Order: sequence, then structure tokens, then C-alpha cells
Amino acid sequence: MAALRAQGALRLGGTLGLSVAGAESNVAIGLARLGHRVQWAGRVGADELGALVLRTLRAEGVGTDHAGTDDTGRPTGLLLTEPRLGTLTRVSYYRAGSAGSAVSPADVLPALASGARVLHLTGITPALSPAAAEATLAAATTAREAGITVCLDVNYRSRLWSTDRARTALRPLLDHTDLLIASEDELPLALERSGAGESEAVHDILAAGVDEVVVKRGARGATTFTADGATDSAARQVDAVDLVGAGDAFVAGYLSGLLDGSDVRARLHRAVTTAAFAVATRGDWEGLPTQDELGLFDQPDGTTIR
Repeated sequence: MAALRAQGALRLGGTLGLSVAGAESNVAIGLARLGHRVQWAGRVGADELGALVLRTLRAEGVGTDHAGTDDTGRPTGLLLTEPRLGTLTRVSYYRAGSAGSAVSPADVLPALASGARVLHLTGITPALSPAAAEATLAAATTAREAGITVCLDVNYRSRLWSTDRARTALRPLLDHTDLLIASEDELPLALERSGAGESEAVHDILAAGVDEVVVKRGARGATTFTADGATDSAARQVDAVDLVGAGDAFVAGYLSGLLDGSDVRARLHRAVTTAAFAVATRGDWEGLPTQDELGLFDQPDGTTIR
């Protein structure tokens, strides 16, 4: 979708910066910058904002062979962001009736026939409409049957749906998920009931057939749980400028490590590193690193690369 970013409170007016956003797009761009072959599947409107989305993805090395343009008049989705307090940002979504909300299985399933190794999904797509929820479940089911690793980032958005609706839609996806990623407060949404603590939630999710559960803890790092136990990683220390997109950057780093055959500890290290790049720069994806930039955090403060 397109993104308009304000410098202050929207109700006061002022200038807006135009870019693109979307959790799946952010992850796709992050993976492409880290040297991986990536395809984005979905729908945009037949409008200038849709053209911007596709142009940006292609410019960042993301394949758009499976990106459809809606010819029924549905517009490209839009979000507005405004800084409110320090690094606290308020986001407003305009996605009801958008081209993306009309995505169908026919739009996304062809992308799985091109030798894909990982299918990345989020809990945002099924929140958009029943059709989008159907497409998400169809993609997960087809990928799992084809031996493609299915990654699901819960990515709950309270402005798009309630926790009860989210739990109802996400629980069937769990049956086809290999890797579940969630923040601490999102983890219970993957269960049929509410109120479970982290240990119980992780146990139940692994028992349901998920191979890995990754819990994002923000400035306190992250933990990966598998049948062999838990692996922790501290966050990288950085002056935070903008927290929007940090979770997507984390996912891109983790999946990059997975695709490169790294062990869990190395995946977590890459994930917290890419997240640190994201929070140190304004924008959802603009500050994401390339492969050769991953080591910059290990340089002393004040270093100039010449």
C-alpha cells in the first residue's frame, strides 16, 4: 500500500512524505537487500499509488510477476503515520474496499510454483476481508503440502480487527505453519483460548506441529523456542529514531539466516541486527541493510568508512 508520513499531528496540517509500506513488502525488500530472490504476490489498484508500489518493489529487487492490478476500480490501500510522543507513532489505515482486500487464491497460488523455499504470511492480510483470509489459508495449505516452509508473523493490528476475530482466523493457519513469529502480547492469539502464559502458549503451539516459535521482545531482544529448548538473543544497542517497521526488519533478518542455512543463534543475531538498522532510520524499510552492511554495528563509534 502507499504511505503518507506526517512530521507532526495530522489535525494540524502540514506536509506529508509519500512512500510505500506494508509488512509483507517490508520483509520482501529486506530479504532482497540481503541478497535473496524474492517474489511479492498480491493486488494493487490501477492507479498512480499502485504504480508507485510496484515501481518501488522492482527498484528494490523484488519480483512482481505475481502482482496483479485490480481493474474493477478498487484503489490501492493507504496508511497515514504521525509521530505523537518520542518514538510512539499513530497509524491510520484506509484499506477497506482496497485492491489488496480483494486478493484471492488465484492471485497468490501461482507464486508457489516457481521453486519457492519459504512462504511468508502475516496476520494482517486475513484481517482485510473474508476473501483475503481465504487466500491466506489457501496459500499456507498449498505451500505446506508442497514442502515449502511456511512462516507466519502474527502482526496483530487492533485497528483492523478484534482479538476474537484474529484468533478465529489465525488458529486454522497454525495447522499449516512451520515458523511462527509473534511479539509477547500477540502469542496468545495463536491459541483457541485467551489468558495462556508464554510458557503454556509456546508448548501448545509446538505441540500443534509448529517447528519454531520466535518471540520478539523489542528492546529486550528475542527468543526462539523449538523442541530442543529456548535460545535467547539480546537486542543491538542503538539510538531509536522510528520503531515502525522494526518487527518486519527482524523477520527479514531471521528468514535470511534460515535461507542461508544458519543455526538458530545466528538467525537471531541477524534478526536483531536488521531490526536495529530499521529503528535507527525513519521509514518502514528505507534503512534496511545490505549484506555487506551487516557488520557495521561492530565498528567503533565515530568510524568513517572510506
